[in-house]
Amino acid sequence: MADNKTFAQQISLEMNLQTSQTAAVLELLSGGATIPFIARYRKEKTGGLDEVQIRDIEERNTYLTELEERRTAILTAIESQGKLTPELKQQIESAMVKSTLEDLYLPYKPKRRTRATIAREKGLEPLATRILAQPNDGDPRSDAQNFVDAEKGVESIDDALEGANDIVAEIISENANAREFLRDFMVSTGEMISKVVDDKKDERSKFEQYYDYHEAVSAFRGHRFLAIRRGEKEGFLRSEIAVDEDTAVAKILAIMNCRPGTPYAEALSEAARDAFERLLASSIESDVRVDLKQTADREAVDVFAQNVENLLLASPLGAESVIGIDPGIRTGCKVAAVDKTGKYLDNTVIFPQTGNGKDAESKLLAFLAKYPSRAIAIGNGTAGRETEAFVRQLVASMPDNVRPYVVMVSESGASIYSASDLARDEFPDLDLTVRGAISIARRLQDPLAELVKVDPKSIGVGQYQHDVNQPMLKRKLEEVVESCVNRVGVDLNTASAELLKYVAGIGPTMAKKIVAHRELNGKFQTRAQLLKVSGLGPKTYEQAAGFLRVRESENPLDASAVHPERYALVEKMAADYGVAVADLVGNAALVAKLNVEKYVSDDVGIMTLNDIKAELLKPGRDPRAKFEPPKFNKDVSTIEDLKVGMVLDGIVTNVTNFGAFVDIGVHQDGLVHISALSDQYVSNPADVVTAGQAVKVVVMDVDLVRKRISLSCRTADFGTQHAPKTDKNAPQTRQDRSSKKRNEKTLHEAFTNNPFASLKKS
Repeated sequence: MADNKTFAQQISLEMNLQTSQTAAVLELLSGGATIPFIARYRKEKTGGLDEVQIRDIEERNTYLTELEERRTAILTAIESQGKLTPELKQQIESAMVKSTLEDLYLPYKPKRRTRATIAREKGLEPLATRILAQPNDGDPRSDAQNFVDAEKGVESIDDALEGANDIVAEIISENANAREFLRDFMVSTGEMISKVVDDKKDERSKFEQYYDYHEAVSAFRGHRFLAIRRGEKEGFLRSEIAVDEDTAVAKILAIMNCRPGTPYAEALSEAARDAFERLLASSIESDVRVDLKQTADREAVDVFAQNVENLLLASPLGAESVIGIDPGIRTGCKVAAVDKTGKYLDNTVIFPQTGNGKDAESKLLAFLAKYPSRAIAIGNGTAGRETEAFVRQLVASMPDNVRPYVVMVSESGASIYSASDLARDEFPDLDLTVRGAISIARRLQDPLAELVKVDPKSIGVGQYQHDVNQPMLKRKLEEVVESCVNRVGVDLNTASAELLKYVAGIGPTMAKKIVAHRELNGKFQTRAQLLKVSGLGPKTYEQAAGFLRVRESENPLDASAVHPERYALVEKMAADYGVAVADLVGNAALVAKLNVEKYVSDDVGIMTLNDIKAELLKPGRDPRAKFEPPKFNKDVSTIEDLKVGMVLDGIVTNVTNFGAFVDIGVHQDGLVHISALSDQYVSNPADVVTAGQAVKVVVMDVDLVRKRISLSCRTADFGTQHAPKTDKNAPQTRQDRSSKKRNEKTLHEAFTNNPFASLKKS
């Protein structure tokens, strides 16, 4: 039987890692260490593994542990029946996937009463055994005569042969080798076929491309499987996986050692075909569909997680006062002001669409005079573009030194937050639309700090997120949020409990305790004061401290990513240069001279020392890019304004396996199909574009009836006068989530321009 050491060896082989690396990760995880902490502060132990690799090790270890537990349960169950032979035990102990284990257990698994069970009760098992044995002598009908017994319900020879056939068919359907063959055969040669149901043939729907569709299972993409599955649920489609039945039955007969020419060959052949048609085909198709669903779920969840990560790490405006506007028509636009820390100040309502325009202008100008702001954030929902045009025209007349930036902000999930218990607790006396305006303003200041308050599923950047495995989606999105929060770092004195709970080692309960302690005792002056929080012990402090920032601390290292366990080392570095730690931190000239190799020891390696040096150079740096507001064509505000051939600026709102959706400012995102993303072949859209990225697109088609917009980024589609140039030195389009080097690609200018170069006035 396997143990943890065996798991480490096996995982290392599968992932092409050193056993010492995998063993170290498993040891740290079992000791309560968090993945962000291991990846950042235990590089020497793991050999520099990143979060993705560590999570992969954890996931594989969980699978192998569950496999081992199931193996033990199956061995115990079969042994209790007195049927565990040495050969079967060896097969079970060598099985490395759950499906193989279940196939081996199937014949011994308690089951409902079947046709084979009834046949056995009639005493027909010896005849079935003879069919399986394929003797060279005898005659099936003559032998069957011996089993005719009216009292047992066997009225004739045909009844006897039929009952024996039922037993043989069940035995074949439970044969592990036959099941494994058919599963592989269906995956490698099967074809997924979908058809429209008869009464929907003339009905238009989003499933039309699947009304008469077929594709090899081996090439089938996850998003297409989920689309067909949804079409079936909504009553538009029916689907099946088809294979060559004759070939499948012939192989099954070979597995069952059928010997053509023997008296019982025909009987076994009939039983094998019956097993395939009645028992195996549907069972194995269900298994394959489960596997396809799991693969599709993983793809969809990865896409969703990737998009959420990009949105969470979007460029923050920073500590600037902001006015947020939640646009509306009938109920007006809710306007809310927040200060540099995001603290709510005041609100008002204006009616630029339905009321007196001059009144709306004077009211907003008065609000701006009362609460001078660096920027005005406008939600991109209903009436968003009209409100943006109104505000831009209004601020255009303001002096340059007081004119705020006007920025459209995604309001996906804002309404969910506004109606949540969290929002009610934070603003019990405010209308939910005002809470929405506050959230919009804060999203501009710091997308990460505000979006963590919203269920990631409500941000609207996935594909078929309601169709996938919800626990898997929830777990993955929590991992993404945790990773982003710890990558950026959290200000201990301003962070909400919702943000703090994602810091390594803290969790929801401790986050609330930290906030309560802060409200009762005032701001934290040092990181070490965390240990005064009720229930926060040394282990939690070890895991969390490096990701928390105390800007006002006398020790400048408290505002950096240097872990407290390395403070003494930094103090030694400073002493070696004859300066105080405060004079070393941020001193580029002095840090550049640091020879970190001289500080290598059994406890600290070169990877950690290089991290410390980088942090001393730019302490507490925010890894997110600088902010630049998106730009839209002011003459295009509705889908009716679009014309084929228009070249527009846009913002990527969602990336899927089949392409990218782009906001071009008309309240309806357009789709850049995967085939139109780049001049080069693209297998994964996420390799060339990310959610939140500024892009340039050309309109290829506009379907006003179905509200569909087709866009392209291919050079040939722009026309000579608009053809983008290729920038080989452009920055990567997405943060690399793995240490594995990706293939470098020459991308369309639309996907290589850095949209975060600087903050320009609108």
